[in-house]
Amino acid sequence: MIERHTVDVPGGHVALVLHAPESPAPVPCVIACHGLSSSKESEKLVMLGEEFPKAGIALARFDFRGCGESSGVEEETTIATRLEDVDAVMARLAGHPRLSGSFALLGSSMGGYVSLHVAARTPGIKAVVTWNAPATLHDLANDEGHDGRGIGVPFFVELASHHYDVAPRGVARHLVVQGEADDVVPVDDGSLLYSWAAEPCDLLIIPGGDHRLTEPTHRRQAVDASREWFQRFLEPAFPENP
Repeated sequence: MIERHTVDVPGGHVALVLHAPESPAPVPCVIACHGLSSSKESEKLVMLGEEFPKAGIALARFDFRGCGESSGVEEETTIATRLEDVDAVMARLAGHPRLSGSFALLGSSMGGYVSLHVAARTPGIKAVVTWNAPATLHDLANDEGHDGRGIGVPFFVELASHHYDVAPRGVARHLVVQGEADDVVPVDDGSLLYSWAAEPCDLLIIPGGDHRLTEPTHRRQAVDASREWFQRFLEPAFPENP
């Protein structure tokens, strides 16, 4: 089952796609967050939407404001607005009849960074998986190779205030997935996030994996590890055989 929704946020809306398994009972849901200048149509997120319902877990992918089919301009957004977007999506899905109300988060790159901040401030999040997420935003903001896409004045003002400039510590049930050959987010960031996590936590370094997990075998490894992680902490409609 695939549903498309429009979710109201301050000053606009975000576009949401929900993939849910055919199940007589409500199921848990993973909310997937994309990175800078990406969208819910990322091949990685679409793949998650295809794979997770097979395991009895719903997958919600959406566009942050300024991206994809959502309203707004990305250069006018901040970490705070992205947190608002995730909160709005979660609130919209909380009363969905096909969902159980149990939520987990998966984020790629900046989406992973945002997911950690959401989990740190939201009681009840069952688990978090991050793919190639930064531990801080300082290097990203100063990276000339990034050329400023998706980052504008409001972002720098927020960064200068030291709000959300470092990933939160003490997030439990966190699986860190990091590409060994990531030239955007250094592999050391993955190790740092793992050291900051609370138990239970785990670190998966994918040999040769780049930032986008372009190689199909690397992407499959990340998807399978993420699904297994969520199956540990959620109650899927189709649990793995003992």
